[in-house]
Amino acid sequence: MERLDKILANTGRWSRKEVRELVRAGRVTVNGVPVHSPEEKWDPAAEFAVDGVSVSGERMVYLMLHKPAGLVSATEDPKQPTVLELLPDHLKRVGLFPAGRLDKDTEGLLLLTNDGVLAHRLLAPRRHVDKTYFVQVEGQLDETDVEAFSTGMTLGDGLVCMPAGLEVLGQPDTAIVTLREGKYHQIKRMLASRGKPVRYLKRLTMGPLKLDPALKRGEWRPLTEEEMAALRLAAGV
Repeated sequence: MERLDKILANTGRWSRKEVRELVRAGRVTVNGVPVHSPEEKWDPAAEFAVDGVSVSGERMVYLMLHKPAGLVSATEDPKQPTVLELLPDHLKRVGLFPAGRLDKDTEGLLLLTNDGVLAHRLLAPRRHVDKTYFVQVEGQLDETDVEAFSTGMTLGDGLVCMPAGLEVLGQPDTAIVTLREGKYHQIKRMLASRGKPVRYLKRLTMGPLKLDPALKRGEWRPLTEEEMAALRLAAGV
Protein backbone atom coordinates (compact mmCIF):
# COMPACT_ATOMS: atom_id res chain seq x y z
CA MET A 1 0.00 0.00 0.00
CA GLU A 2 1.27 3.47 -0.89
CA ARG A 3 0.09 7.05 -0.56
CA LEU A 4 -2.13 8.20 -3.39
CA ASP A 5 0.00 11.25 -4.16
CA LYS A 6 3.10 9.05 -4.43
CA ILE A 7 1.39 6.51 -6.70
CA LEU A 8 0.20 9.14 -9.16
CA ALA A 9 3.45 11.11 -9.01
CA ASN A 10 5.33 7.90 -9.87
CA THR A 11 3.57 7.81 -13.24
CA GLY A 12 5.63 10.89 -14.14
CA ARG A 13 2.61 12.84 -15.30
CA TRP A 14 2.35 15.12 -12.29
CA SER A 15 4.42 16.32 -9.38
CA ARG A 16 3.23 15.47 -5.86
CA LYS A 17 2.04 19.06 -5.45
CA GLU A 18 0.00 18.82 -8.65
CA VAL A 19 -1.50 15.51 -7.52
CA ARG A 20 -2.58 17.02 -4.22
CA GLU A 21 -4.31 19.85 -6.07
CA LEU A 22 -6.10 17.37 -8.37
CA VAL A 23 -7.29 15.30 -5.42
CA ARG A 24 -8.55 18.29 -3.45
CA ALA A 25 -10.42 19.51 -6.52
CA GLY A 26 -12.30 16.20 -6.63
CA ARG A 27 -10.84 15.21 -10.00
CA VAL A 28 -9.37 11.86 -8.90
CA THR A 29 -11.21 8.57 -8.43
CA VAL A 30 -9.98 5.20 -7.18
CA ASN A 31 -11.98 2.13 -8.17
CA GLY A 32 -14.66 4.50 -9.44
CA VAL A 33 -15.07 6.37 -6.15
CA PRO A 34 -13.96 10.02 -5.71
CA VAL A 35 -11.16 10.50 -3.18
CA HIS A 36 -10.43 13.65 -1.22
CA SER A 37 -7.18 12.96 0.61
CA PRO A 38 -3.82 12.59 -1.16
CA GLU A 39 -2.48 10.87 1.96
CA GLU A 40 -4.81 7.87 1.64
CA LYS A 41 -2.98 4.61 0.96
CA TRP A 42 -3.93 2.34 -1.92
CA ASP A 43 -2.68 -0.69 -3.81
CA PRO A 44 -0.85 0.58 -6.96
CA ALA A 45 -2.81 -2.04 -8.94
CA ALA A 46 -6.12 -0.31 -8.14
CA GLU A 47 -8.08 1.51 -10.84
CA PHE A 48 -7.10 5.18 -10.82
CA ALA A 49 -8.64 7.91 -12.97
CA VAL A 50 -8.16 11.65 -13.35
CA ASP A 51 -11.03 13.59 -14.92
CA GLY A 52 -12.54 10.25 -15.87
CA VAL A 53 -9.43 9.13 -17.81
CA SER A 54 -7.86 5.90 -16.60
CA VAL A 55 -4.34 6.19 -15.18
CA SER A 56 -2.18 3.18 -14.40
CA GLY A 57 -0.67 3.23 -10.92
CA GLU A 58 2.02 0.78 -11.96
CA ARG A 59 5.50 2.24 -12.17
CA MET A 60 6.77 0.40 -15.24
CA VAL A 61 6.62 2.23 -18.58
CA TYR A 62 7.26 0.69 -22.01
CA LEU A 63 7.54 2.83 -25.14
CA MET A 64 8.31 2.07 -28.77
CA LEU A 65 10.34 4.84 -30.40
CA HIS A 66 11.20 5.28 -34.07
CA LYS A 67 14.69 6.65 -33.50
CA PRO A 68 15.90 9.17 -36.06
CA ALA A 69 19.54 9.69 -36.95
CA GLY A 70 21.39 12.38 -35.03
CA LEU A 71 20.43 11.38 -31.48
CA VAL A 72 22.41 9.23 -29.06
CA SER A 73 20.80 6.29 -27.27
CA ALA A 74 21.45 7.47 -23.74
CA THR A 75 19.64 9.06 -20.84
CA GLU A 76 21.91 12.09 -20.86
CA ASP A 77 24.94 13.39 -22.70
CA PRO A 78 26.83 16.65 -22.06
CA LYS A 79 27.53 17.32 -25.74
CA GLN A 80 24.87 15.62 -27.87
CA PRO A 81 21.05 15.42 -27.89
CA THR A 82 19.60 12.14 -26.61
CA VAL A 83 16.53 10.13 -27.54
CA LEU A 84 14.84 11.13 -24.27
CA GLU A 85 14.60 14.68 -25.58
CA LEU A 86 11.86 13.45 -27.93
CA LEU A 87 9.60 12.70 -24.96
CA PRO A 88 7.25 15.04 -23.08
CA ASP A 89 8.37 16.25 -19.66
CA HIS A 90 6.19 13.87 -17.65
CA LEU A 91 7.88 10.87 -19.27
CA LYS A 92 11.34 12.27 -18.61
CA ARG A 93 10.70 11.90 -14.88
CA VAL A 94 10.06 8.16 -14.65
CA GLY A 95 13.59 6.80 -15.15
CA LEU A 96 13.30 5.62 -18.75
CA PHE A 97 16.38 4.31 -20.55
CA PRO A 98 17.03 2.65 -23.93
CA ALA A 99 16.93 -1.15 -23.82
CA GLY A 100 19.90 -1.67 -26.09
CA ARG A 101 21.64 1.11 -27.96
CA LEU A 102 21.54 2.25 -31.55
CA ASP A 103 24.42 4.24 -32.99
CA LYS A 104 23.89 7.97 -33.38
CA ASP A 105 23.47 7.65 -37.16
CA THR A 106 21.34 4.48 -36.97
CA GLU A 107 17.56 4.68 -37.19
CA GLY A 108 14.68 2.42 -36.26
CA LEU A 109 13.13 0.53 -33.37
CA LEU A 110 14.19 1.47 -29.86
CA LEU A 111 12.50 0.24 -26.70
CA LEU A 112 12.43 2.77 -23.85
CA THR A 113 11.54 1.45 -20.41
CA ASN A 114 12.29 1.70 -16.70
CA ASP A 115 11.98 -2.07 -16.27
CA GLY A 116 15.58 -3.15 -15.72
CA VAL A 117 14.80 -6.85 -15.34
CA LEU A 118 12.97 -7.07 -18.67
CA ALA A 119 15.62 -5.03 -20.49
CA HIS A 120 18.47 -7.15 -19.11
CA ARG A 121 16.84 -10.41 -20.14
CA LEU A 122 15.96 -9.17 -23.62
CA LEU A 123 19.59 -8.20 -24.21
CA ALA A 124 21.20 -11.35 -22.76
CA PRO A 125 22.63 -13.50 -25.61
CA ARG A 126 21.55 -16.70 -23.80
CA ARG A 127 17.90 -15.64 -24.21
CA HIS A 128 18.31 -15.82 -28.01
CA VAL A 129 16.21 -12.70 -28.60
CA ASP A 130 17.02 -11.89 -32.22
CA LYS A 131 17.18 -8.37 -33.59
CA THR A 132 16.86 -7.62 -37.31
CA TYR A 133 18.20 -4.67 -39.27
CA PHE A 134 17.90 -3.30 -42.77
CA VAL A 135 21.33 -2.39 -44.07
CA GLN A 136 22.69 -0.68 -47.19
CA VAL A 137 26.39 -0.98 -47.97
CA GLU A 138 28.99 0.30 -50.37
CA GLY A 139 29.70 -2.42 -52.89
CA GLN A 140 27.75 -5.62 -53.49
CA LEU A 141 26.98 -8.41 -51.05
CA ASP A 142 27.32 -12.01 -52.17
CA GLU A 143 27.24 -15.61 -50.93
CA THR A 144 30.71 -15.37 -49.42
CA ASP A 145 29.42 -12.65 -47.10
CA VAL A 146 26.37 -14.75 -46.21
CA GLU A 147 28.65 -17.68 -45.35
CA ALA A 148 30.98 -15.52 -43.26
CA PHE A 149 28.07 -14.25 -41.20
CA SER A 150 26.51 -17.70 -40.76
CA THR A 151 29.67 -19.33 -39.44
CA GLY A 152 30.61 -16.55 -37.03
CA MET A 153 33.43 -14.08 -37.44
CA THR A 154 36.55 -13.06 -35.58
CA LEU A 155 37.49 -9.56 -36.68
CA GLY A 156 40.96 -8.16 -37.07
CA ASP A 157 40.66 -6.25 -33.80
CA GLY A 158 39.87 -9.48 -31.95
CA LEU A 159 36.08 -9.09 -31.72
CA VAL A 160 34.46 -12.53 -31.74
CA CYS A 161 30.98 -12.47 -33.29
CA MET A 162 28.36 -15.19 -32.89
CA PRO A 163 26.85 -16.69 -36.07
CA ALA A 164 24.43 -14.18 -37.61
CA GLY A 165 22.01 -13.99 -40.50
CA LEU A 166 22.62 -12.06 -43.70
CA GLU A 167 19.83 -12.13 -46.29
CA VAL A 168 20.74 -10.27 -49.45
CA LEU A 169 17.75 -8.47 -50.95
CA GLY A 170 16.84 -7.67 -54.56
CA GLN A 171 19.43 -4.92 -54.72
CA PRO A 172 22.81 -6.54 -53.90
CA ASP A 173 23.87 -3.56 -51.80
CA THR A 174 20.96 -4.12 -49.39
CA ALA A 175 20.27 -6.90 -46.89
CA ILE A 176 18.52 -7.95 -43.70
CA VAL A 177 20.93 -8.71 -40.85
CA THR A 178 19.84 -10.84 -37.88
CA LEU A 179 21.81 -10.69 -34.62
CA ARG A 180 21.29 -12.16 -31.18
CA GLU A 181 23.93 -10.00 -29.56
CA GLY A 182 24.70 -6.30 -29.77
CA LYS A 183 28.37 -5.50 -29.44
CA TYR A 184 29.68 -2.01 -30.09
CA HIS A 185 29.20 -1.03 -33.76
CA GLN A 186 28.95 -4.75 -34.48
CA ILE A 187 27.19 -4.75 -37.85
CA LYS A 188 29.35 -1.91 -39.12
CA ARG A 189 32.52 -3.66 -38.01
CA MET A 190 31.48 -7.00 -39.49
CA LEU A 191 30.65 -5.53 -42.88
CA ALA A 192 33.70 -3.26 -42.88
CA SER A 193 35.83 -6.37 -42.39
CA ARG A 194 34.26 -7.71 -45.61
CA GLY A 195 35.24 -4.54 -47.46
CA LYS A 196 31.62 -3.33 -47.64
CA PRO A 197 31.16 -0.43 -45.22
CA VAL A 198 27.66 0.47 -44.09
CA ARG A 199 25.94 3.47 -45.66
CA TYR A 200 22.58 3.16 -43.87
CA LEU A 201 21.33 1.07 -40.96
CA LYS A 202 17.85 0.71 -39.47
CA ARG A 203 16.62 -1.68 -36.77
CA LEU A 204 13.33 -3.34 -37.68
CA THR A 205 12.61 -5.81 -34.87
CA MET A 206 13.63 -6.81 -31.36
CA GLY A 207 12.41 -10.30 -30.65
CA PRO A 208 8.64 -10.28 -31.25
CA LEU A 209 8.50 -6.47 -31.20
CA LYS A 210 8.25 -4.92 -34.67
CA LEU A 211 8.69 -1.26 -35.56
CA ASP A 212 5.22 0.19 -36.13
CA PRO A 213 5.13 1.41 -39.77
CA ALA A 214 2.73 4.15 -38.69
CA LEU A 215 5.42 5.74 -36.50
CA LYS A 216 7.38 8.44 -38.28
CA ARG A 217 10.97 9.19 -37.35
CA GLY A 218 11.02 10.76 -33.90
CA GLU A 219 7.56 9.49 -32.95
CA TRP A 220 6.77 7.10 -30.11
CA ARG A 221 3.86 5.25 -28.55
CA PRO A 222 3.22 2.96 -25.55
CA LEU A 223 3.41 -0.76 -26.21
CA THR A 224 0.12 -2.59 -26.59
CA GLU A 225 -0.91 -5.33 -24.16
CA GLU A 226 -0.23 -7.91 -26.90
CA GLU A 227 3.27 -6.55 -27.50
CA MET A 228 4.00 -6.55 -23.78
CA ALA A 229 2.82 -10.15 -23.39
CA ALA A 230 5.03 -11.25 -26.29
CA LEU A 231 8.07 -9.40 -24.91
CA ARG A 232 7.64 -10.89 -21.44
CA LEU A 233 7.37 -14.36 -22.95
CA ALA A 234 10.54 -13.81 -24.98
CA ALA A 235 12.37 -12.50 -21.92
CA GLY A 236 11.09 -15.25 -19.64
CA VAL A 237 9.54 -12.88 -17.07
